[in-house]
Parts: sequence; C-alpha cells; structure tokens
Amino acid sequence: MEIELLYIAGCPSWVEAGRRVSEALRETGHDESEVHYRLIRTEEDAGAVSFAGSPTITLDGNDLFPGSGRSNDLACRIYSTPAGLAGMPTVEQIREALSAHGD
Repeated sequence: MEIELLYIAGCPSWVEAGRRVSEALRETGHDESEVHYRLIRTEEDAGAVSFAGSPTITLDGNDLFPGSGRSNDLACRIYSTPAGLAGMPTVEQIREALSAHGD
C-alpha cells in the first residue's frame, strides 16, 4: 500500500492532512505504511499524477477521494465533511476511504 500526499507550497492544510492520514493508517492497522509527501511545483508536475488540488491523498496512485476530478491548477482543494467544507477530510473519512479501497 503506497500512500502519497500531494501538496503545493503555501497550502495551509497539507501538514494537518498528513497527520490525519497517519492517524487513519494506525487506526486501520497499517502502522507500517508511511505517508510519502510530494511537492507539486508546476502544472506539469500536477498533470503527471492524480492531482485534484492541495492536498490530494492517493492510494497506490489513485485519488482516495476521486469526486473532485483531476486538475493541473496549483490551487487548494476543498473537501465536503460532516461539519461543512474544509481544506482536508476528517480522520474518519480517510479511514472509511482506506477501508473502501481495501488493502
């Protein structure tokens, strides 16, 4: 299982999103899995991966929350959460997405 967090410079959400991903991995028994971080510097970088705004969380190269669609724009991403719109998904949403994608 390869987890990658794609982010842009200046994104206010990527550090906390990474913490939440790590927490969700621990809670789902994937303590051995690391979160790999990739700084998206250019639109070409964004086009080469499943980028949908910062932060994008991927599992084995696929967006864990694919509803937003890909984007080459170097922009922040908005997630729909139980509390409303936010700059990152909740730990519970990440946990559910990991479970839905299987091991």
